[in-house]
Amino acid sequence: MLVARPRFGRAIVWAESPLQLLSAVEAHGAGLLGTETVIHPRGDAVGMDATLASLMERVPAGVRFAEPASAVPQLRVPGLDRWVMGDAYSGKAQAELLRGTGDKEIVILDDGLATLKLLAMLVKDSPAPLVRPRAAASASRKALGLALWFLLRRLARQNRLLVITALPVPLELERRFRAIGGQLERHGFEWLGTQPVTEEITEPTVVVGSAMAADGLIREEPYLAWVESLTEDGPVGYFPHRRETPESLAKLAGHPLIHVKEHTVPVEMRLRGLRPGQTVRALPSTVLASLRLILGPNGVPLKGHAVPDSWWLPGTSDALRRHLSSSLDDSGYPA
Repeated sequence: MLVARPRFGRAIVWAESPLQLLSAVEAHGAGLLGTETVIHPRGDAVGMDATLASLMERVPAGVRFAEPASAVPQLRVPGLDRWVMGDAYSGKAQAELLRGTGDKEIVILDDGLATLKLLAMLVKDSPAPLVRPRAAASASRKALGLALWFLLRRLARQNRLLVITALPVPLELERRFRAIGGQLERHGFEWLGTQPVTEEITEPTVVVGSAMAADGLIREEPYLAWVESLTEDGPVGYFPHRRETPESLAKLAGHPLIHVKEHTVPVEMRLRGLRPGQTVRALPSTVLASLRLILGPNGVPLKGHAVPDSWWLPGTSDALRRHLSSSLDDSGYPA
């Protein structure tokens, strides 16, 4: 059964990244969170201040922002209908949920490919600890993640678990999630599409930066060489990932045809003005799916570049490689 929109009531959101912040605004604008939504941004998240400044004056009616902080907003407060988070793998969010949900509905917003991975884990026949695929989780951390798996499954059976995403969800995965009682709703960045374009990008090739090298998953040298090779088609506008290192970006900026942009707000907000004749390139990333929604109507092609085997560092497991590459598959299904 689909959720009737618009919904009424009050929601509190814990947003730990700029993408989660944008997802919260989109979910409210789509009528999925209620008439009043208070968004609590995580204060130490890279890019959060710039995204807040960009959004604050234009958000839909009923949205307001709390002061950025490091503490998760409390769940068990009077008059609250929905408690919303973007990262179900967050230890802070898990700890708050396990203190007790009362009668609240729990809502999970887009957090990239991790959202699809979460759905796949929740529909497993056997319990699975909700910990990040690349994390070396301790026994206590796995126990916390396992307890949350049981909690979210129970909430799904009670029709109190809602996932909101702009990503393509495979039909079989959606069917299995709904079969356990979970609710799944979508948005297509409709609110963002009504906002004015504020950045002009003139380079024929736009590269959305990857954090795989900074995260120790791939070798940096071949990645930078690939970006430099794209200048054969003309100037390249490079939009860094928030975790890329200054040293790596300095190497790219030294190339006369690569224009490294300042990191500000999510690329979903920045690249909306691209037009035919421009091309977006990226390694496997959630952004491939989200930008297809935004740029597809404009006729702007997006080209994902599969990571060659020689790029991966030995410590990157086969399972993680498949998970990180899943955005190149039209099905969007994470391995």
